[in-house]
Amino acid sequence: MHTMWKGSISFGLVNIPIKMYSATEDKDIKLRTLHKECHSPIKYEKVCPNCEKEVEQSDLVKGYEYVKGKYVILSDDELKQLKEEHEDKSVKIIDFVKLEDIDPIYFNRSYFLGPGENGNKAYSLLREALADTKKIGVAEITIRSKQQLAIVRVYKDCLVMETVHYPDEVRNVSEVPSVPERKEVDQKELDTAITLIDQLTTEFDPEKYHDDYREAVLHLVQEKINKEEGTTTPTDTDKSNVVDLMSALQASIERTKGHGEKPVQKKTEAKASSGESKPEDTKPKKRTTRKKKASS
Repeated sequence: MHTMWKGSISFGLVNIPIKMYSATEDKDIKLRTLHKECHSPIKYEKVCPNCEKEVEQSDLVKGYEYVKGKYVILSDDELKQLKEEHEDKSVKIIDFVKLEDIDPIYFNRSYFLGPGENGNKAYSLLREALADTKKIGVAEITIRSKQQLAIVRVYKDCLVMETVHYPDEVRNVSEVPSVPERKEVDQKELDTAITLIDQLTTEFDPEKYHDDYREAVLHLVQEKINKEEGTTTPTDTDKSNVVDLMSALQASIERTKGHGEKPVQKKTEAKASSGESKPEDTKPKKRTTRKKKASS
């Protein structure tokens, strides 16, 4: 399991070195958007709508939109300084509360906390104290330059930290449209609904629940793979390999031109230079001799 953060938990004068690990993972099936004609993945380029041209990473700056269409530019140096001033590698527990006191709407992400170097004893102490009192710790932590509210609790003998939304990050429920007002309902209908709820009530077993859609998509993908319906994307590497191969073949053809032909001219010149008669000088004499024999 990959360590994504190192620091410490502190409550009172107790300081516990810890390592943080992601407790959950996204199992969504990611489908790429391909060009229908050649099945190449589509690129999404950064384009300025005003200049109507593609921009490089070096041309980008960060800005905060304080009014529609108006921005305050924040430099990388300014943001780096703020990060250094507020990034504290510690989980500071400031309160202890009951878990049921916090509505689940506040919970965000879960992280496993494991003991760091020489932290086993203090880690075990906090875990047992939380388990015995049935309390959770409310803490503050900075992750990726963002200050977070969090809770620390026990989960199957492991300390778990859940990041929690601040109150102003939870939208006002009164803004939800068309929510009916609470009013008297028919008692018989209410009794029937309660009976149905009682019949369906059971202990929570997370293993019985499955993402049927994801499993169906994976099954379809596997079927297509088994039927060899996969496709290969042409890449720049493939194209360069083709060009290199063609160049190599052409060079080989040029190199082997004339291979197997007899270098007649060179041999003739060599004989002439040594005083020997040329082949053409001997052939007529042979033909003349054959004619004389024929006349006799």
